[in-house]
Amino acid sequence: MVKYIVKRLLLSVFIMFGVSFIIYFIIRLMPMDYIDTAFAPQLNNGTLKPEDLQRIKEQYGLADSSFLGIINGYFGWLGNFLRGDMGISFKYGDKVEDIILENIGISFGISFVSLIFELIIAIPLGVKCAVNQYGKLDYTATVVCMTLTAFPTFFLGNLFIKWFAEDLGWFPVYGLQSPNMPVTASGFQIFGDMLWHLVLPMIVLVMLNVGSYMRYQRTNTLEVLSADYIRTARAKGLSEGKVVYKHVFRNTMIPLVTVMASTLPMLFGGAMITETVFGIPGIGKITYDALSVGDIPLAMGYNMFIAILTVIGILLSDIMYAVVDPRVKLGK
Repeated sequence: MVKYIVKRLLLSVFIMFGVSFIIYFIIRLMPMDYIDTAFAPQLNNGTLKPEDLQRIKEQYGLADSSFLGIINGYFGWLGNFLRGDMGISFKYGDKVEDIILENIGISFGISFVSLIFELIIAIPLGVKCAVNQYGKLDYTATVVCMTLTAFPTFFLGNLFIKWFAEDLGWFPVYGLQSPNMPVTASGFQIFGDMLWHLVLPMIVLVMLNVGSYMRYQRTNTLEVLSADYIRTARAKGLSEGKVVYKHVFRNTMIPLVTVMASTLPMLFGGAMITETVFGIPGIGKITYDALSVGDIPLAMGYNMFIAILTVIGILLSDIMYAVVDPRVKLGK
């Protein structure tokens, strides 16, 4: 196990190097340039000369847009990153690591609570659909879940805002706090108001993602139901309830556990589109706003953060599979 983990970590170093270079190269090729946009008024009114703008770009390693210039800029960024310096965000003017840490909490909270509800709905529904394969429930649940999964996030989010926030007025439309919240409001009132703002975004996330977990659980359950030991259990006279919930359900958890380990990037990475639609100041929306103006330091810092979480999630997934299933031996 230890040898396997060490090998995977060493391999991850090369993966991270490749990922970081590809991300940096793509971001540098994006059409927007934050420095040109930010200093355009000073350049137009003559308070800033073109050579001064060039010196500013040189400080950030962005003066040369050629292939060799991008390579030099990447290694400059990489050297700072390896020293623990992700740089200063162009848009927000703060350290990238501080921005990520300050805004990751709300994103994690939304994603984690949504994941809990997704599993609470998907796991029993998937088992029930598998036990009643090709029945009315199976067909109905499959069609509904797959239809919801196919909806674009921005479409379903705006649809819910139109129906439940604007037309019915049941939920707030935007942000995390009501504009009419009194200054003298207690901490409990503020917290309750924030939770009420998060109801619609979490419903959207649950509806979009529950279908994939349901189908995964249904497929796993069908595989276990066809196993020889399940037929043996039935032949011994065990009730269908005991067969399903004692033998089948327990064994379907093995692959599901590995999937849960790989959700780590999703939990901490934020739901970028959902946060943007509902105006939630999580790390997803913060990064989207930064990307839209060419904020290279924050875009790189966020993407590397997600890449690291992805590598850790995959490693945890492999380890958890070996832990929950003793038959699995990690390769040498």
